[in-house]
Amino acid sequence: MTLDKLRRRIDELDAHLVELLNARTKAAIDIGQVKQANGQAIYVPAREKAVLERVAELNTGPLTAQSLCAIYREIMSAALALEHDLKIAYLGPSATFTHQAARARFGASVEYTACQTISDVFAAVQKGTADYGVVPIENSTEGAVTHTLDEFMDTPLRICAEIYLRITHHLMAAGPVEGIKRLYSNPQVFGQCRRWLAENMPQVDLVPVSSTARAAEMAAQEPDSGALASELAAELYGLTVWHHDIQDISGNTTRFLVVGAQYGEPTGNDKTSICFGVKHRAGALCAALDVLRKHGLNMTKIESRPSKTRQWEYVFFVDVEGHAADTKVAEALNELNEHCAVVTILGAYPRIPNG
Repeated sequence: MTLDKLRRRIDELDAHLVELLNARTKAAIDIGQVKQANGQAIYVPAREKAVLERVAELNTGPLTAQSLCAIYREIMSAALALEHDLKIAYLGPSATFTHQAARARFGASVEYTACQTISDVFAAVQKGTADYGVVPIENSTEGAVTHTLDEFMDTPLRICAEIYLRITHHLMAAGPVEGIKRLYSNPQVFGQCRRWLAENMPQVDLVPVSSTARAAEMAAQEPDSGALASELAAELYGLTVWHHDIQDISGNTTRFLVVGAQYGEPTGNDKTSICFGVKHRAGALCAALDVLRKHGLNMTKIESRPSKTRQWEYVFFVDVEGHAADTKVAEALNELNEHCAVVTILGAYPRIPNG
């Protein structure tokens, strides 16, 4: 087949794709109107998970399942933006890893609002100026984000989804890499790239700033400066990435949570987050955890925080596999009340594979 014929074939397929995409979007808008009329949530993680899994199952190549799901993520993002003027609050500024995680979940078509603090993210969702919020909860090397845990003790918001983002750092600049005299980044990032910097840029001044996004912004204004930041930061600030993945340890991953007014229905592969305060008596924590063991619940996380009500009393945050509506999870939570002063379901949401 000649090149001209192949191109005409592409044009025919594009016309068909545009027609089908608009037909799919119209159906999604109709669904959104039904959900709004019934007071249902616009964003349904369980349905999103089912759609992406079905797309992956239908795929016969040559597109990879990952590429096809990325395309569908943007298709669903565009539909969500038309169904509802969806606003997502996140820990800013623009181009932070939290921003990157939010975009990975909700796509490029919805509206994003950068917040200065984690408390501001929660407040935006509670006040209704944002529909959902995205906040970091733990890092694979640095542990829990305690500010996020503390917010759950003072808010009625619930966890409706989780996001895992591999954290990678890249060297970028507005000018040539040979002309870089100073590098901007968050102090933690310099620590995570210490070996590479010592071997490759030993004479460059390292200037700590508040965030990787701020680093990219400053590098964009100074031709003889560079930044260690994310690829999203390079995209937003018009920088050239000269070296990719320069962190000393690979596999560093941060887990983020999507918070909203309510959590969704079971999918068959879920996770439930709870917090509880045990009664002030010997063995109370052991008894509470034994309830989870007795009901066969796999605990994937436990953290403690001061209760803020009494000195030396603590609240425990626990993640278990299963949905709060599942029989064995519901029975375990009911029994847990016998050993605890308070038990709160923070959310139940689709479990990310290997998460």
